[in-house]
Amino acid sequence: MYRAAAAQRKCSSSPRLWHADVMSVLSINAGSSSVRFSFHAAGLPPAKLLEGKIERIGQGGTNLSLTATARATDPPPRLAVDAADWHSAAVFLIGWLEAHPLFMDVQAVGHRVVHGMIHTSPERVTEALLAELKAITPYDPEHLPREIELIEAMGRRFPRLPQVACFDTAFHRSMPRVATILPIPRRYQSRGVQRYGFHGLSYTFLLQELARRGDPAAARGRVVMAHLGSGASLAAVRDGRCIDTSMGFTPASGLPMSTRSGDLDPGLMYFFALTEGMDAATFQKMTNHESGLLGVSETSSDMRDLLAREREDVRAAEAVALFCYQAKKWIGAYSAALGGLDTLVFAGGIGENSAPIRARICDGLEFLGVELHAQRNARNAPVVSSDAGRVTVRLIRTDEESVIAGLTIAALGLTVNGNAP
Repeated sequence: MYRAAAAQRKCSSSPRLWHADVMSVLSINAGSSSVRFSFHAAGLPPAKLLEGKIERIGQGGTNLSLTATARATDPPPRLAVDAADWHSAAVFLIGWLEAHPLFMDVQAVGHRVVHGMIHTSPERVTEALLAELKAITPYDPEHLPREIELIEAMGRRFPRLPQVACFDTAFHRSMPRVATILPIPRRYQSRGVQRYGFHGLSYTFLLQELARRGDPAAARGRVVMAHLGSGASLAAVRDGRCIDTSMGFTPASGLPMSTRSGDLDPGLMYFFALTEGMDAATFQKMTNHESGLLGVSETSSDMRDLLAREREDVRAAEAVALFCYQAKKWIGAYSAALGGLDTLVFAGGIGENSAPIRARICDGLEFLGVELHAQRNARNAPVVSSDAGRVTVRLIRTDEESVIAGLTIAALGLTVNGNAP
């Protein structure tokens, strides 16, 4: 077991927690402007001890918030973080974690790595794996550099602490070849240019949770899962295996998102090059950071803001309508690919919390057997479909960090006694 000497110190900003000699795993989920983390007891399934999030990195107003668990006895704090960029946020996070009492029992760190190319399972971080990830950063320049930086920073600070990379793309490796091919010259396939799919750790959790709730479609059925948050995608699953997903070569494809465009006519890039002198880097920035809900509304990338403004602002109304329309189209398309639909799952910040968005997406899908129960939907019940509907519509609060912890424990063969191969 690894123990950092500095972890023996008490952190005055952390809540008073239940503490015993419980071996634990740290999960880190780094996004483009935020990073989530959580401590989990090293059992299967891993029990969450504490979770937190650093938000708005590089945007001003950066803060660290903690979420209380059953083991917390004090209200969790919200701390301002001086993090003008990703590097300073990573430095702050590592220092904060090292000083926290729970860190003394951490045996391993699991990281979400968005792009794993052909990897089908989590892998222990080695110099060879890091070199491979650095070589494929052009495949995901929005996420991989930040994830690699955090992994390397943890490795320098705690060189004997094992780290595991958990790949978002691995869930989709079961897709049939026809769902992975991009209709461009075949020579690019040898360079790994294909459809990959993302949000795989979230979909792994949702499928596991479906099985835990006793939904037979998890193992033998037709399921469409909609992870609708700042990043949004859908996945089609038949008999427990992914057969298609809306994100493709990059996480910017598929349906419109908070600031990402989703699918676009490729002719747009040449049009903007001819008419505005736009280069590839500017096009990348536009489609990832200036488009989607923000681009259409011209006011906000947050669905809650747009719903509040849509009665007075036609731009907000159109952004909401576009999002719902595209999500509905994907559900219809995947129902066709699956040959029908047994279960529809909503997850992610929008999918879990926005009853109006769920209602608008499902409106008109009665021909598939989707019928919402208005009262259940309004109170965000675990099942929001009516008893008369043929399709079970569920809300599941996704938990990527728990999946990371479980994959890390399994990859390293950790036990509650701290033994590892």
